[in-house]
Amino acid sequence: MDTRKRVIVDFKKLTPELLALLVEKYPDGYDDNNIIKFKNAKSEWIEAVQLDTEDAKYLVKVSTKLAVTMENYDEDDYADYDVNDPDAVQNPKI
Repeated sequence: MDTRKRVIVDFKKLTPELLALLVEKYPDGYDDNNIIKFKNAKSEWIEAVQLDTEDAKYLVKVSTKLAVTMENYDEDDYADYDVNDPDAVQNPKI
């Protein structure tokens, strides 16, 4: 049984570590085959790509800005990022 937490997150709230994992998983970007579509609690369609870590399964909301951010990702841009930022990743409201 998979006991990892499940988190829906906007890419703007990703920590640098998670963004690095996302770029590593999709080095050439993602395509339609990687996108998961679902309805949120407001019955709005959401498109996301999946990112798995040891302790969580993330659905990262897809947008044009995500693709550009992944293309321009530079690890040095996040050198001073506070990894303990409580706003970095939001848990989904259930």
